[in-house]
Amino acid sequence: MASDTDTANPDRRSADAERGRKAPWWPGSRLGRTIIVLNLLGLAILITGALVLNELRRGLINARIDSLAIQGEVIANVIDRAATVGEPEPALEPTLANDYLQELFIPRNQRVRLFNNQGRVIADSFAVADRVEASELPPARSPDDPDIPFVGGDGTTQLKGEAARGQTDVRRELAAALAGNQVSGMRRSESGGRVVSVSIPIRHVRAVLGVLMLEAGDVDEIIAAERRALLPFILIAIGVTLLSSFLLTRLVAEPVLRLARAADRVRLSRARAIALPDLAGRDDELGDLTRSLEDMTRTLSERMDAIEAFAADVAHEIKNPLTSIRSAVETLDLVKDEAPRARLMGILKQDVGRLDRLVTDISNASRLDAELARDDPKPVHLGRLLADIVALYDASRRDGEAHVRLITPDEPAPINGREGPLGQVLRNLIDNARSFSAPEGEVRIALSRARGQVIVVVEDDGPGMPPENLETVFQRFYTSRPKGTAFGGNSGLGLSIARQIIEAHGGQITAANRQDQDGRIIGARFSITLPEARG
Repeated sequence: MASDTDTANPDRRSADAERGRKAPWWPGSRLGRTIIVLNLLGLAILITGALVLNELRRGLINARIDSLAIQGEVIANVIDRAATVGEPEPALEPTLANDYLQELFIPRNQRVRLFNNQGRVIADSFAVADRVEASELPPARSPDDPDIPFVGGDGTTQLKGEAARGQTDVRRELAAALAGNQVSGMRRSESGGRVVSVSIPIRHVRAVLGVLMLEAGDVDEIIAAERRALLPFILIAIGVTLLSSFLLTRLVAEPVLRLARAADRVRLSRARAIALPDLAGRDDELGDLTRSLEDMTRTLSERMDAIEAFAADVAHEIKNPLTSIRSAVETLDLVKDEAPRARLMGILKQDVGRLDRLVTDISNASRLDAELARDDPKPVHLGRLLADIVALYDASRRDGEAHVRLITPDEPAPINGREGPLGQVLRNLIDNARSFSAPEGEVRIALSRARGQVIVVVEDDGPGMPPENLETVFQRFYTSRPKGTAFGGNSGLGLSIARQIIEAHGGQITAANRQDQDGRIIGARFSITLPEARG
């Protein structure tokens, strides 16, 4: 293929390199970070709301416990002073305790019970209160319901499930209070509900006469209020999740769909390139993907143009010798003299040989891309490679052919490349220089290093090149031979293939004329520049 289409655009390469050098401050991709942040935001709102409300709930319960404790101490002091009888062994008088408990103000959602020092109930605010509370009966439950009480073998009512656990909690709290300890906290009641409870020992001097147990059954209301307070956080989290889903759809899903549709248009309508400038301007992975797809399709378009131009050039170059062969064949039957027939046979042989060279060079040129892509670059010592090639030319040189001399045979010149294609370039340049050299002339090869580059120079003492053709010589099928040179001896693909190989290795190849002090052309010079291997 054409060398000018097989090399990536320098601006594009620099842009790709710039994208590759951009290191995000947070590992991962930009879109990945966006997705993570948006998803964590809703979760963070819920966690924050839960933590805030958990502290609020704990504060409300602690405040409720403190309120019950203050209230209980007041009631306990009143009962101790007014309902304690007997000396020197004091005890609580149940009737007096009930009377005083009835006189005290007890909120509707609280229950106060008074236990004697044996743990038996002697007063209950639910029993002494002169009010009747009505509520809707709960639905009928199955006999197997674990919360329905049953009559045990001893004739006492036994509880099951949450009610049994609540009864156990009450007994445990009562036992701790009878031991002289004030107990407070949240637990289950005998009905299975959650209550805030405070149990205060009633002391007369040092003796524990009983226990005053206060219960507030508004815990469920506190929790319900807490859940209602959590509702705004839930709604905000849902809104953030919906917003993040919308943003991800707009930022990721829709652009990817547009890219897919653009690729389908390229496939179905035989377009040459994808063009999505609004996406290519984005500074994220989708922008990188869009720019890469645009560059890829543009490169493929250039490659297709190069293939079409190459096919046209091949058809034109092959048509010339075929036309000459057809004319010679058609004329051969009409010519009877041996001398003209011999000239026609010579023309046929020359054109057949030219066709053979053309087909061989065209085949090599068409396979070059695949060969360069198939072989991975390896360390190549360019000095040793040149020494081997020059030794081969010396061993196969015939009388009258130009000499090939390596000026700097020991120069270390390590590069990363493919030895076979690089050897083909060097042989093409040497063959080209020898073909323009005088009999017994000389072709000189110099190897040097400068500023991280390896430079190879091939010089001859031939007629040089027209100054206006110093770049044209690298075009396909270009030939410019001095007078007297056999026509059709070259296909014009050697220098084109050489440039293609060198540029595939990241280097450059240029042509120039050698001049003397008077400005006369005294030969040609081809220079190859390749990046030196690191390390």
